[in-house]
Amino acid sequence: DTTNIVGTLQNNGAAVGGTNTPAFVAYKTSSTQSIPNTTNTKVLFEGEQTDSGSVYDTSNSRFTPGVAGYYFIGAKWRYDTGTNFGDARFMLYINGTEKITIATTNDDSNGMTFSTVVYSDADDYFEMYARQNSGGAVNINGNGSYLGDSTQALFYGYKLIGV
Repeated sequence: DTTNIVGTLQNNGAAVGGTNTPAFVAYKTSSTQSIPNTTNTKVLFEGEQTDSGSVYDTSNSRFTPGVAGYYFIGAKWRYDTGTNFGDARFMLYINGTEKITIATTNDDSNGMTFSTVVYSDADDYFEMYARQNSGGAVNINGNGSYLGDSTQALFYGYKLIGV
Protein backbone atom coordinates (compact mmCIF):
# COMPACT_ATOMS: atom_id res chain seq x y z
CA ASP A 1 0.00 0.00 0.00
CA THR A 2 1.49 3.35 -1.08
CA THR A 3 0.35 6.83 -0.11
CA ASN A 4 1.46 9.87 -2.08
CA ILE A 5 1.58 13.14 -0.19
CA VAL A 6 2.06 16.41 -2.04
CA GLY A 7 2.76 19.63 -0.23
CA THR A 8 5.40 21.79 1.42
CA LEU A 9 6.91 21.05 4.80
CA GLN A 10 6.51 24.16 6.91
CA ASN A 11 7.82 25.54 10.18
CA ASN A 12 5.56 28.29 11.56
CA GLY A 13 4.29 29.02 8.07
CA ALA A 14 7.73 29.21 6.43
CA ALA A 15 8.79 26.57 3.91
CA VAL A 16 11.45 24.18 5.20
CA GLY A 17 14.15 22.82 2.94
CA GLY A 18 16.67 24.15 0.51
CA THR A 19 19.76 23.04 -1.26
CA ASN A 20 23.33 22.55 -0.08
CA THR A 21 24.69 25.20 -2.41
CA PRO A 22 27.07 26.71 -3.05
CA ALA A 23 29.10 23.53 -3.26
CA PHE A 24 32.41 22.45 -4.79
CA VAL A 25 34.69 19.46 -5.22
CA ALA A 26 38.24 20.25 -6.34
CA TYR A 27 41.02 17.78 -7.03
CA LYS A 28 44.75 17.69 -7.61
CA THR A 29 45.47 17.26 -11.32
CA SER A 30 49.26 17.14 -11.03
CA SER A 31 50.67 13.72 -10.25
CA THR A 32 52.53 14.94 -7.16
CA GLN A 33 53.20 18.01 -5.02
CA SER A 34 56.27 18.10 -2.82
CA ILE A 35 55.65 19.10 0.80
CA PRO A 36 58.90 20.18 2.51
CA ASN A 37 59.69 18.96 6.01
CA THR A 38 58.17 21.13 8.81
CA THR A 39 56.92 23.82 6.41
CA ASN A 40 53.29 24.96 6.07
CA THR A 41 52.61 24.43 2.35
CA LYS A 42 49.47 25.32 0.43
CA VAL A 43 48.04 22.25 -1.31
CA LEU A 44 47.09 23.00 -4.91
CA PHE A 45 43.82 21.58 -6.23
CA GLU A 46 43.86 22.54 -9.91
CA GLY A 47 40.75 20.75 -11.22
CA GLU A 48 37.03 20.83 -10.44
CA GLN A 49 34.47 18.06 -10.44
CA THR A 50 31.63 20.25 -9.15
CA ASP A 51 31.40 24.01 -8.68
CA SER A 52 27.90 25.41 -8.21
CA GLY A 53 27.96 29.18 -8.45
CA SER A 54 31.62 29.38 -9.55
CA VAL A 55 32.80 29.55 -5.93
CA TYR A 56 36.07 27.65 -6.38
CA ASP A 57 39.00 29.25 -8.21
CA THR A 58 41.42 26.72 -9.74
CA SER A 59 44.02 29.46 -10.42
CA ASN A 60 44.63 30.03 -6.69
CA SER A 61 43.01 26.92 -5.10
CA ARG A 62 40.53 29.00 -3.07
CA PHE A 63 36.91 28.52 -2.09
CA THR A 64 34.99 31.79 -1.65
CA PRO A 65 31.32 30.97 -0.93
CA GLY A 66 29.69 34.28 -1.90
CA VAL A 67 26.87 33.55 0.57
CA ALA A 68 27.09 33.82 4.36
CA GLY A 69 26.27 30.72 6.38
CA TYR A 70 27.58 27.54 7.93
CA TYR A 71 29.72 25.33 5.72
CA PHE A 72 30.96 21.77 5.81
CA ILE A 73 34.60 21.83 4.60
CA GLY A 74 36.66 18.72 3.96
CA ALA A 75 39.85 17.47 2.35
CA LYS A 76 41.71 14.23 1.80
CA TRP A 77 45.17 13.29 0.60
CA ARG A 78 47.99 10.88 1.23
CA TYR A 79 51.72 11.24 1.54
CA ASP A 80 53.37 9.10 -1.11
CA THR A 81 55.70 7.22 1.25
CA GLY A 82 55.64 3.97 3.17
CA THR A 83 57.58 5.65 5.99
CA ASN A 84 55.58 6.07 9.18
CA PHE A 85 55.92 9.44 10.87
CA GLY A 86 54.06 11.60 13.35
CA ASP A 87 52.82 15.14 12.90
CA ALA A 88 51.14 14.91 9.50
CA ARG A 89 48.86 17.96 9.51
CA PHE A 90 45.81 19.31 7.72
CA MET A 91 45.47 23.08 8.13
CA LEU A 92 42.42 25.09 7.07
CA TYR A 93 43.33 28.68 6.34
CA ILE A 94 40.58 31.31 6.34
CA ASN A 95 41.43 34.65 4.75
CA GLY A 96 45.12 33.75 4.66
CA THR A 97 45.38 32.76 8.35
CA GLU A 98 45.67 29.29 9.85
CA LYS A 99 42.41 28.66 11.76
CA ILE A 100 41.89 24.91 12.22
CA THR A 101 44.65 22.31 12.40
CA ILE A 102 44.52 18.59 12.97
CA ALA A 103 47.58 16.40 13.35
CA THR A 104 47.68 12.69 12.71
CA THR A 105 50.22 9.95 12.10
CA ASN A 106 51.18 8.90 8.58
CA ASP A 107 50.84 5.13 8.58
CA ASP A 108 52.27 3.44 5.48
CA SER A 109 50.78 6.08 3.11
CA ASN A 110 47.20 5.05 3.88
CA GLY A 111 45.83 8.56 3.43
CA MET A 112 44.06 10.94 5.76
CA THR A 113 40.87 12.99 5.85
CA PHE A 114 39.87 16.30 7.40
CA SER A 115 36.41 17.76 7.98
CA THR A 116 34.91 20.61 9.95
CA VAL A 117 31.93 22.96 10.06
CA VAL A 118 32.63 26.70 10.04
CA TYR A 119 30.68 29.92 9.75
CA SER A 120 31.61 32.07 6.76
CA ASP A 121 30.83 35.57 5.61
CA ALA A 122 30.13 35.90 1.88
CA ASP A 123 33.65 37.18 1.12
CA ASP A 124 35.70 34.82 3.32
CA TYR A 125 38.03 32.47 1.45
CA PHE A 126 39.29 29.01 2.36
CA GLU A 127 42.52 27.20 1.49
CA MET A 128 44.07 23.90 2.59
CA TYR A 129 47.66 23.63 3.78
CA ALA A 130 49.77 20.61 4.66
CA ARG A 131 52.68 20.17 7.03
CA GLN A 132 54.63 17.03 7.76
CA ASN A 133 57.59 16.02 9.90
CA SER A 134 59.05 12.95 8.18
CA GLY A 135 62.62 14.24 8.14
CA GLY A 136 62.56 15.19 4.44
CA ALA A 137 60.27 16.32 1.64
CA VAL A 138 57.31 14.03 0.88
CA ASN A 139 54.92 14.11 -2.08
CA ILE A 140 51.14 14.37 -1.95
CA ASN A 141 49.67 12.12 -4.61
CA GLY A 142 47.37 13.43 -7.35
CA ASN A 143 45.96 12.31 -10.69
CA GLY A 144 44.97 13.91 -13.99
CA SER A 145 41.28 13.04 -13.72
CA TYR A 146 38.65 13.14 -10.98
CA LEU A 147 39.02 10.02 -8.83
CA GLY A 148 41.39 8.57 -11.41
CA ASP A 149 43.24 6.91 -8.56
CA SER A 150 42.06 5.80 -5.12
CA THR A 151 44.72 8.04 -3.62
CA GLN A 152 43.29 11.19 -5.19
CA ALA A 153 43.75 14.44 -3.27
CA LEU A 154 40.47 16.35 -2.82
CA PHE A 155 39.19 19.62 -1.31
CA TYR A 156 35.42 20.02 -1.00
CA GLY A 157 32.66 21.92 0.76
CA TYR A 158 29.02 22.93 0.76
CA LYS A 159 26.59 25.22 2.57
CA LEU A 160 24.52 23.59 5.28
CA ILE A 161 20.78 24.15 5.05
CA GLY A 162 18.52 24.93 7.96
CA VAL A 163 21.32 26.29 10.16
